[in-house]
Amino acid sequence: MPNTTVGIVEDDEVLRSALRRLIGEAPSCRCVATCATGEEGLEKLPPLAPDVVLMDLNLPQMSGTECIARLKELVPATQVIVLTVYEDSEHIFQALKAGASGYLLKRSEPEEVIEAIKNAKEGGAPMSSQIARRVVQSFHKLTAPGQATTALTDRETEILAFLSKGFANKEIADKLQISVPTVRTHLRHIYEKLHVRSRTEAIVKFLK
Repeated sequence: MPNTTVGIVEDDEVLRSALRRLIGEAPSCRCVATCATGEEGLEKLPPLAPDVVLMDLNLPQMSGTECIARLKELVPATQVIVLTVYEDSEHIFQALKAGASGYLLKRSEPEEVIEAIKNAKEGGAPMSSQIARRVVQSFHKLTAPGQATTALTDRETEILAFLSKGFANKEIADKLQISVPTVRTHLRHIYEKLHVRSRTEAIVKFLK
């Protein structure tokens, strides 16, 4: 299986080096570029077209959100995972609307970051459990009771309930004694029934 190519946009030198080392040590990943600013990211990353980019939001000049939007215009197939300390709704939704396909907190475990990279490349929308909870809470606030869940199966409703409590895909899989890919399949069906193609599009739809 070919390595997943990864780019990093992070202004903190210590964290940037740690992420480069983490990715370099993962058997399924290869770091192709590290960038300290959004401007550097837009210069280095498009020619390389990495599979996944880890993106900080708090960058010195151009914001991470702006960098995401411009990067997605240049290389639409590149999946962007936000890696940040911000866990408020405004930052989450702005980043997702700009084109991010995942959102992790910097306190995430190293293995969670690697799993998120793999998940994003496969078309998933990896999120820290705290972020997933905030997303689902927004879903609950903006959807009338019973409106979106009437077409869901009992298992899909069960998975959505776990998601609303902040459980990650692997934790849901463990609790239901099913595989992580099966959880992802159920999540895909949930969003299909909500007439969206991904978790990101679901959030954007809720905000309209």
